[in-house]
Amino acid sequence: MATEMHNLSQYDPTKIASGEGRKVGIVYAEWNSDITYALRDGAIKTLQENGVKADDITIASVPGSFELIFGASQMVKSGKYDAVIAIGCVIRGDTPHFDYICEGVTAGLSQLNVTYDIPVIFGLITTNTLLQAQERSGGRLGNKGDECAVTALQMMAQFK
Repeated sequence: MATEMHNLSQYDPTKIASGEGRKVGIVYAEWNSDITYALRDGAIKTLQENGVKADDITIASVPGSFELIFGASQMVKSGKYDAVIAIGCVIRGDTPHFDYICEGVTAGLSQLNVTYDIPVIFGLITTNTLLQAQERSGGRLGNKGDECAVTALQMMAQFK
């Protein structure tokens, strides 16, 4: 479903698995920090609202979205987490750099999901404009960080 047709922060809490006793790693990109901090904070809030203790959430930052791959892989390989959420924001510019970064991050995080037994949640916002990113990081379309946390909770419950 297109984000334009669905608020990223709306979910039925009665259908969300509890995160009690779960440990979650969040790796987020510093690039586009106004967006990524809001996404990170949304994920943390939603995890805590659904039973994950603050002490069971570890956050780490990386310089940019491409580095999410390495950051997430280090969290996964540590064996300390039941799920890892990777959060970043890439806004299209005038060069093909956008395409390379988006494709690279998608492939890298996908590879982690098929290689390891820990869900790695794709929280990379890829937009054409800053306004679109703002709308998806707590604006009129909700917060993708909330959606990522819900996804992590559901994946941990179903597969761990």
